Amino acid sequence: MYDPSRAGAELAVLRSQRAALADRAMQPWWYDALLGLLLFGFVSSYSLHSTWVTLAAVAVFLLCLRGMVALYRRLTGFWVHGFRQGPTRRAIVVWVVVVLAVLGTGFAAEERWRGAMVVAGAVLGVAVALVSRRWTRIYVAELREGL
Repeated sequence: MYDPSRAGAELAVLRSQRAALADRAMQPWWYDALLGLLLFGFVSSYSLHSTWVTLAAVAVFLLCLRGMVALYRRLTGFWVHGFRQGPTRRAIVVWVVVVLAVLGTGFAAEERWRGAMVVAGAVLGVAVALVSRRWTRIYVAELREGL
């Protein structure tokens, strides 16, 4: 049988749990900075024009990303997929457009000016740090609003 007071109490518990989750969801500032530095190093490796260096950079980048996922899980107790449905989707679309534009420009410029991918890496490193922070803020707001 439906009990409105019990349903209201259960909704209140769910809201408080979502608020507690939102309080834990924001990563420390250095997490975004580290993500940006990792991406900068990986993208910049293309300027050395060495397949071995780029392969090593890919390996380091992927291992460090794996470690960052584990660290985030340890800090917050959960992990949220970045490409999930919801209000965060727009931040990801903006990120993909920026990546494609910067990488395309960087690769084309690298053919003419050695070191162009270092500039592209710097742009993408800063951009990923900003997008990561923005994405998390959107997600936290989503949790608080109960979407």
